[in-house]
Parts: sequence; C-alpha cells; structure tokens
Amino acid sequence: METFTGILDFLTYWLVDQYWFPAFLIGTGIFFTIYLGFPQIKYFKHGWRVLTGRYVKEDTEGDTTPFQALTTALSGTVGTGNIGGVALAIFLGGPAAIFWMWVTAFLGMTTKFVEVTLSHKYREKLPDGSMSGGPMYYIENGLNMKWLAVVFSVCLLLMCLGTGNMPQISSISVVLLDTFNIPKIVTGLVLSVLVWLVIIGGIKRIAQIASKLVPFMAFWYIVGGLAVIISNYENIIPSFQSIFIHVFTPTAAIGGFLGASVAAALTRGVNRGLYSNEAGQGSAPIAHASSKTENPIEEGMVSILEPFIDTIIICTLTGLVILSSGVWNQKFENKFEASAMVFVEGKFIETNQEDATELRSYYYGNNSEIEYTGPIEVIDGKINLEKVTLLHNRSIAENTIVYLSKDNSLYTGSMEINNGSIKNTGEYILRGDSLLLGADLTGKAFTKSIFGDFGQYIVAIGLLLFAFSTVIAWSYYGDRATVHLFGEGWVFWYRVIYVAAFFTASIIDTKIVWDIATVIGPIATVPNLIALILLRKEIKKIDSEYVIKT
Repeated sequence: METFTGILDFLTYWLVDQYWFPAFLIGTGIFFTIYLGFPQIKYFKHGWRVLTGRYVKEDTEGDTTPFQALTTALSGTVGTGNIGGVALAIFLGGPAAIFWMWVTAFLGMTTKFVEVTLSHKYREKLPDGSMSGGPMYYIENGLNMKWLAVVFSVCLLLMCLGTGNMPQISSISVVLLDTFNIPKIVTGLVLSVLVWLVIIGGIKRIAQIASKLVPFMAFWYIVGGLAVIISNYENIIPSFQSIFIHVFTPTAAIGGFLGASVAAALTRGVNRGLYSNEAGQGSAPIAHASSKTENPIEEGMVSILEPFIDTIIICTLTGLVILSSGVWNQKFENKFEASAMVFVEGKFIETNQEDATELRSYYYGNNSEIEYTGPIEVIDGKINLEKVTLLHNRSIAENTIVYLSKDNSLYTGSMEINNGSIKNTGEYILRGDSLLLGADLTGKAFTKSIFGDFGQYIVAIGLLLFAFSTVIAWSYYGDRATVHLFGEGWVFWYRVIYVAAFFTASIIDTKIVWDIATVIGPIATVPNLIALILLRKEIKKIDSEYVIKT
C-alpha cells in the first residue's frame, strides 16, 4: 500500500501540482474563446431556446431530447465535485481556489461547446439503432488517428472507475455513516443494487431518471445553500474578498489552516473545476451525442449551459457556504485516516508563521526529512508529543486519543513509527481534532446556520442524490468506451466490473480514492485537448456556417 500511495503522490506532483496542465487546459479554452468569437457569450441565450426542443423535428435521429441530454450530462458533472470537491479545493488551495474554478468554468463553456459539437457531428449509429459518440469517434473519424482514439477510450474507462464511480460512493458512505450511523458496507450493498437496476436499461432509462432527478436535487441543494449564506450574511462580502485577495498572493496561515501558495490555489482550483464541470475531459460529449438535435452546433450551444449551472452557480454556492460559515480553517473532532496522518520531528505551533511555513513546505514535498522514525509512548490513550508533532489533514492534530481497534479500549504502550507512519496501523484507532475536508467540511458548514444540526441532513441527502446520478451517467460513458474498444458484447461485463468497483470504494480509504480521481482526470484530458486543437478548422467551419434561428 505504501508503494501504491507513493506512486499516486508522484503522479499527483507531476500531473496536478505543476503549471503545465492548468496552462494547457486554460490555454485551450482561451484559444477557442478568441478563435470562435466568445461562443459562451454569443450563443448563451440561444442555448436556452434549443434546450426547449423547439427546433427538433419528428424525424431527427437520436435517443434523447436536448433537455434529457443536458440533464444526463449534468447528472454526470453535478456530483461530489460540487459538494466535496469544492471543499477539497479550499482545503488545499485556500479561498482563491474558487476564483480559478470560475476561470476554468468560463473558458470551459467554450471548450465544452467545441467538444460536444464535434461529438454530435461524428457520432455513429450502432446496429441496435442507438447513437454512440464522444472524443474517440471524432479522433478516429475526424483525424484518422485510431491509436489516439484507443488511448482516449482506455483513459475514459479508467476515469469511469476512478472519477465518475469510486469517489461518489466513497463520499456517500462516509456522510451516511457520520450522519445516520449507517455502516459503509450496508450503503455500498444497497446502492450497488440500485445502480445495477438503472444501468442495465441503457441510455434511455438513464436519461429518463436524470431528467427528473437533476432539477429536484439542484433545487434542494440551492435552497439549502442560500439559507446557510443568508444566515451568515455578515460574512458574504468578507468571503468574496478572501477569494480575490489571494489570487496573486499566498494565503497566510489562519486558524488550523497552514496557508497555501498561489500555485496551490491555481492548480487545485483548476483541477477541481475540471473535476466538477468536466470541460475538456471528453466525458459529457458522450451524453450529448445521443440528443435529437438537428444541427451539431445546436447541441454544442446546449452544452454551454453545463459549466454555467454546475460551476458558476452550484460550486460558487458551496464555496460561499464554506467560507461564510467560517468552518474552513477550524478543527473538529473526527477519526484520523492513516493515509492523511503523519508524525514529524519537533514541536510545531501553527500560530508561529515560521512553523506553518515549514509544515506547508513539507506538504509541497520539499522537506520530507522531518518525518519521524522511532517509538512513541502512549499512556491511557494519550500520546507523548514532547518531541514530535502529529499532523492530520494538513493540520496539527489536537486532543488525540489512541484506541485499540479490536475492542475500542484506550491503548497503553509503545507505537513504532517509520517515516512518519504508524507501523501496523490497523491495530489502532486515532481520534482527535483536525481540519475537515471533502463532504464532511461542507456538512459542517451547513450546521452553522438556521438549520443547526439538521443542516448535515441536507448535505447527506443532497450528496446521495448528486453522487447517485453521477454514477449512473458515468456508467453510460464507460458503456460507449467499451463498445468502441471491444464491441457491444462486452458491455455486460463492463457493467459488472463497474458495480463491483462501486461497492469496493464504499469501504476503502477515502483519501486514496480522491487521489486516484485527481490523477486520472489530467491523464484522460490531454489526448482530448490535442484532438480539439487539431480539429480547430472543422469547428471554425461549422460555426461560421450557422445562422441563429428565431
């Protein structure tokens, strides 16, 4: 497990923490925004008209209406990224990460317009009469680069498991355990059965459920979020100020938060923005390819609405909920996950800026030599921390108690530490106060309002709806990748693997799941962005020939 975690950390450093990927993603969005004359503004209003289906003819080919295609794509994008992903961006990059999510969304509206238009143009009709489209088809048919299409399809299958599937149930199981005390294995089993019952019906059943579920869940969450923000109305302006102040200056240590660099805010904001709205990732075009839209560019206009609804509206709402409630830099009692816990040499104090800077440098991978190796004494559950500091969730842990996992009794004895990690970590349970991340942080923010403790139920139910809809949408994306790679006969076995991975993620370490999702997104996005750039003249021709209908 340590080797696997090390590989993930290495890939995260090169694929996520470096400037090249945000620069490539944002640069592609900037290029097409200018090249096509700001289509996210030019076609925004018309996209709403197309969404109503007023331009669809009875004999138009396709499996879904424009509205069903949009809600299916939204069900894939509006998920844990909107609840847990935004919280993770703030946790890692500070409030300024929200700004870079906005930038990613605005430019992503153009990127999504391009990829959806091309996906609809190059879609294929399968023997069973259904439509199949996506980047693998415009890469293969538009560029005659089958090898790159295969690379994308393989990456897409990995994304389906590591992005659209596993993080969703991971977040659901954690929140339902914390909120309703439902065991993770029960959540995994019940929802696995429900997912299977839905996905065996294919795109038509998925679209029917999504068209009803997405509007309801969005209304549920938006109303709840606005209530939290209004409850903390005095912090609304300071929250916006904190977003903009640190765009080009590092976020200093405050409360339990150790601070963040400008690079961390940018890279994590872009990464979470991509994870949230998927612009440039190539997944949503697969849903839009099934639409009964007469002209491919009209479906591209509909897709412009996607990042707007997903990131500009819902993610901003989550960000303001977290910032205005003030929970983002506060510590709360929680169970420590082994992968997020480390012992370092020395006595660090987070109110000391020099200590905070050194610890922040450690998390950026610059001074791993401070990791402690040796024994630590524990008496009646309390750790001797005279010469070491325990970190959890990028914060200095407080009030830590050690229990034996076999009987939940207070532990007395010695714990062996190797390179900061507890040997035989499965023998112990550690609880204490530290920062929260992901959906737990958002849930805590909802309690700081008129809802009180009831606020966590809003998040739990919202997360359940968001994540479940995401899982069923992504199952379809994997269907299409499987068809492209192996043929229709393999779809059943793909679905079996998909549901098995779904169940497994409900009971394993959540940090590992999030790390997998963080790494796979960029890997799959790169071949798609390359294809879009190579097909730039094609999209320019389609755009220049279209006349907006009245």
